Amino acid sequence: MESITILLADDHQLVRAGIRSLLNHFADIEVVAEADNGLQVLDLLKTCKPAIILMDITMPEMNGLEATTTVIRDYPDTKVILLSMYANEEYVRQALQSGASGYILKDAAPVELELAIKSVLNGATYLSPVISHQVVCDYVRNTGSSSHNLQGKLTPRQLEVLKLIAEGCSTKDIAASLRISPKTVESHRAQLMDRLETYDVVGLVKLAIKNNLIKSRD
Repeated sequence: MESITILLADDHQLVRAGIRSLLNHFADIEVVAEADNGLQVLDLLKTCKPAIILMDITMPEMNGLEATTTVIRDYPDTKVILLSMYANEEYVRQALQSGASGYILKDAAPVELELAIKSVLNGATYLSPVISHQVVCDYVRNTGSSSHNLQGKLTPRQLEVLKLIAEGCSTKDIAASLRISPKTVESHRAQLMDRLETYDVVGLVKLAIKNNLIKSRD
């Protein structure tokens, strides 16, 4: 299997070194280039064609949002996952409008980063769980909810996993709560997406709220 190639962009050298070290522990993932601002990202893309760009939002000269818009326009085969310290709804909205395929908080667990990379590579949109919940709550308030009976589609354990995902729990937290391994959680997540025909966390949260597994926050 070919490696998933990553371009890593952050204006803090120590942050890049930490993320690179983390990615080196994942199978089939390779950092092929680094940049410390959006202009460098665009320059590197002239010769380097990574599958995914992991990019900080706040960088000098050209920030991550501006760079993402150009990347998606000029290099549509490259996916962008934006990294941020902030679970700010406006940032998330702008990130999705710019064409980013993912938005991850920098304090996310390592397993979430790996899951985000693989989800985005498979065409899904990935948001950190706590962000997914708020974005979908806003969606439900704006569009209204409708009933979708999940009881006949999912096993009791799958309903438990879906509820925890929708509450914003990380893979590690779900594993600890249900006393199963993170790999088993990922397997349940994949089965949920396949059975419910929704291929990102936002879609799962939306269904959980519409089925009253959790309540949207005012």
